[in-house]
Amino acid sequence: MRITFYLFVLPLVFLSCQQDENPPIANAETGEQYAGGPNATTFDFGENAFGVQAKGLTAEEEGFFVTGNSFFRANWVTAPASVLSLDGLGPIFNAISCGSCHFKDGRAMPPGSPDESLNCLLFRLSIPGMGAHGEPLGDPVYGAQLQDKAILNVKNEGRVHVTYQETGGQYADGMSYSLRKPVYEFYDLNYGDFAPGLMFSPRIAPQVPGLGLLEIVPESDILSFADENDADKDGISGRPNYVWDFENQQIALGRFGWKANQPSVTQQTAGAFNGDIGITTNLFPDDHLTPAQQQLYLGIPNGGSPELPDATLRKVVSYMKSLSVPARRNHDDATVLRGKYLFGELNCSGCHRPAMNTGTGGEISALRNQKIWPYTDLLLHDMGTELADNRPDYLASGSQWRTPPLWGIGLIPTVNGHTFLLHDGRARTVEEAILWHGGEAEKAREGFKKLSKEDREAILEFLNSL
Repeated sequence: MRITFYLFVLPLVFLSCQQDENPPIANAETGEQYAGGPNATTFDFGENAFGVQAKGLTAEEEGFFVTGNSFFRANWVTAPASVLSLDGLGPIFNAISCGSCHFKDGRAMPPGSPDESLNCLLFRLSIPGMGAHGEPLGDPVYGAQLQDKAILNVKNEGRVHVTYQETGGQYADGMSYSLRKPVYEFYDLNYGDFAPGLMFSPRIAPQVPGLGLLEIVPESDILSFADENDADKDGISGRPNYVWDFENQQIALGRFGWKANQPSVTQQTAGAFNGDIGITTNLFPDDHLTPAQQQLYLGIPNGGSPELPDATLRKVVSYMKSLSVPARRNHDDATVLRGKYLFGELNCSGCHRPAMNTGTGGEISALRNQKIWPYTDLLLHDMGTELADNRPDYLASGSQWRTPPLWGIGLIPTVNGHTFLLHDGRARTVEEAILWHGGEAEKAREGFKKLSKEDREAILEFLNSL
């Protein structure tokens, strides 16, 4: 049986273009080339640009970085195995390592053809309603995430064909463009039909540098960016997501994930180990099997209880927190400064806030009290029907997404060899990503479409300098 889902795009509006004969430019600000602050910025712009450790780490933290990196990149295997520290894969899973999705600590790409592996494009699943802490309710049989792979003698949950339909548009100056909308076809569902009213959300694995910095930005600073009722009437609201913190057993501000549904790097990491690889931790001690599936696979050996001990999880988390952010390139170039000016004029910075400061918390002292330039507010924004997954996640509605940080975006081609962007990888370029913006960003998108080709290219030059 095949089930096909379409994500539709609304028609785009065509507006006129105006040219500025004496275009102003922005100023190069002191220190803005240090995207991750003085201690967590790297000037390595090669293929390992996302994998450089921060400066000023203690000897213990440097050791954690090395060991955590090895576990981040290592392939997990089926239990029992001779390498006890790396067995326990599955029994159902999406990937065999953290690094297989975050290759070189970078960004995954969507499938290149309908029959290709999902390449770490995964699908969150839920049904109407909320759990005890406001979390989405997973499908009764398939759980909260579709697993397209499984160990020997276990059936995977299903497969997905990913195809695209082109839709055209035109800039005000007459130049045309084409966007592609994804079509998802679920098939070979090995445990029966999805539950009625199933909602799903495609998610691509993003690059990971800078997480430790964002985790210690003071909560009060993030909340100061929120404007849920649009009091300043700029069309941009921004709201925090509050989620369940499993480690501390309380509601907490969400900072990570496409819908800001994770409160900490530790929970994000432990959740990925469990949901993506099938590795248990003390935070998530059960294999990623629903009760209905557990009855089919009694007695499957595991890699320990838990399969990833606290000490090892701590090292992986410390590694991820310690990754530096690439420095700005050409930050004082005239074209880049023109693009920076236009970025502000279009109020793209209303969501992608350029700078913020880390606080005094966190275990890694080198990350404290740093001025950073992530280009995010870490808040949820309504991005319109074009990008909606129509699946709530805690307080996030079906059309709201967390503003993704832009630091490092220009080096994704160097590190990962592609330019696919947005939560599902539909955008083939930075330009296409802009053109997909809607909702609170519709005004900025339409302003971008009215610019001259030269000014549009200046904005792209600016973004690729980040």
